[in-house]
Amino acid sequence: MDCLALNASFEPLTIVPPRRAVRLVLDGKAEILENAVGKLFRSERRVIPCPTVIRLIRYIHVPQRFRRQVTNTFLFARDGYSCQYCGRRKSDLKGRQFLTRDHITPLSRGGDNSWENVVTSCSSCNNRKGNQLPGEVGLRLRNKPREPNYVHLVWVVRKVTETQAKYIQMFYGTRTLHRVSTRNVNEPVEIVG
Repeated sequence: MDCLALNASFEPLTIVPPRRAVRLVLDGKAEILENAVGKLFRSERRVIPCPTVIRLIRYIHVPQRFRRQVTNTFLFARDGYSCQYCGRRKSDLKGRQFLTRDHITPLSRGGDNSWENVVTSCSSCNNRKGNQLPGEVGLRLRNKPREPNYVHLVWVVRKVTETQAKYIQMFYGTRTLHRVSTRNVNEPVEIVG
């Protein structure tokens, strides 16, 4: 079970492996807020509970806005794991069909890898579109692609426990918690900045 790391302000920062969390605690850089019942780390001189939530002792400045590179994991989450042309979801695809990344304006025609130029597409629609613009082959986008809110996106694709989720709710509110705790990869998720 991984550990949720909070800033000194209780802002959720990231998920770290339990050994890394214990190292931060032993170095005096973090304190344990929640631990896994019955799981312990033992050394010759100490016994430390396995942390599930830690809080850093000193505040670490996190830039408010920075561009996140487009990865398929985040792209598919942004688009709700559904084709942005035909609307089929990941669970609707059969056989050799799968979700892909589609460049609205193909790279060969001057397009780029920006959030505004890539969408999730099923393999059928992507093959149909090929090296053309959507309108040239009779396809229409269901949603205008935008750069997602990074914080919401990160927590949508992470798996957190109920205990960890309460800290996310405490800092980001119920809306983000709802996205984290009820995420179903077959449901669309609207995540915009």
